[in-house]
Amino acid sequence: MRTVEWRDGKVRMIDQRRLPNQFVVAEYSDYRAVAQAIRDMVVRGAPAIGATAAFALALAGQNSPAPTRAALLVDLDAAAAVIRQARPTAANLNWGLDRLLRRAQATDGSANDVRAALVAEAQAVADEDVAINRRMGANGATLVPQGATILHHCNTGALATVDYGTALGVVRAAWEGGNPVHVLVDETRPRLQGAKLTAWELKELGIPQTLIADNAAGLFMQSGRVNLCLVGADRIAANGDTANKIGTYNLAVLAKENGIPFYVVAPTSTIDLDCPTGAAIPIEERDPAEVTHMGGERIAPEGVAVANPAFDVTPARYITAIVTEEGIVRPPYETGLREVVERARVI
Repeated sequence: MRTVEWRDGKVRMIDQRRLPNQFVVAEYSDYRAVAQAIRDMVVRGAPAIGATAAFALALAGQNSPAPTRAALLVDLDAAAAVIRQARPTAANLNWGLDRLLRRAQATDGSANDVRAALVAEAQAVADEDVAINRRMGANGATLVPQGATILHHCNTGALATVDYGTALGVVRAAWEGGNPVHVLVDETRPRLQGAKLTAWELKELGIPQTLIADNAAGLFMQSGRVNLCLVGADRIAANGDTANKIGTYNLAVLAKENGIPFYVVAPTSTIDLDCPTGAAIPIEERDPAEVTHMGGERIAPEGVAVANPAFDVTPARYITAIVTEEGIVRPPYETGLREVVERARVI
């Protein structure tokens, strides 16, 4: 199944907190519960969050008792405000909501006409995501040398999208094209998305992999055992600065030091041209228990101070290129990012 989907008037998604040991599908009939699921990381990954937010707003439309189009639009604005608070860093969340709100505003007729239009638009967001990811994968696969060892951080596969993946979509496209790649999988603390999700996806796909501790990446780069790094993105500023899972900046600096290409793979919906630099990207601070506990067991002293930022920002100067569905963007990023966003809008 897809990571998130609309079925029989409800939003269904794979509960990623339960992987790799259990495959569980969660079902939601209230948009507030979907927003909480985004916050709790039942679903995660910027493109998947964007599609889930779109489905959540469609669900809000279904739930609203508003008898008129005007009243429904008011309810939708209120619901969107709630959903926006779920994950502040991912640009795709706001992108998905704004797209549905525009569709609602542009739909004439009754409240029910607007409700139907919202469901159709949310489904279009999901369907387009899969097609976009496949195009990104094909674009990025051209950057992968034959038999390359790829260092990958966090999870950017089908689980981070509606299907197929962003950075792992590039890995997948290279593998499906006959390139015998090998993936070094960062465990990605503190929530271990690499160990739990990326390793599971690669195993399902039959792609060779080696799981490593986050702090082993430098050794593998220094010893010549990494050909390129592939990561995703949660928001890309207009100048190319990129917010991604915490630890990405570390890898980018190490890659630069060791002369290894560092590629960001993300759809144009992740590019925020209204955000001038990475300094303007909000960084989500998460529950300290993600750091102090593991598997429900405390691993740090009681009362210790904790900082738990979910993301960091990699300056554009460390990024070799940004792979999008509209092509590969190289420095200077200000011009190239605007071009691919405009191209995507025309299509």
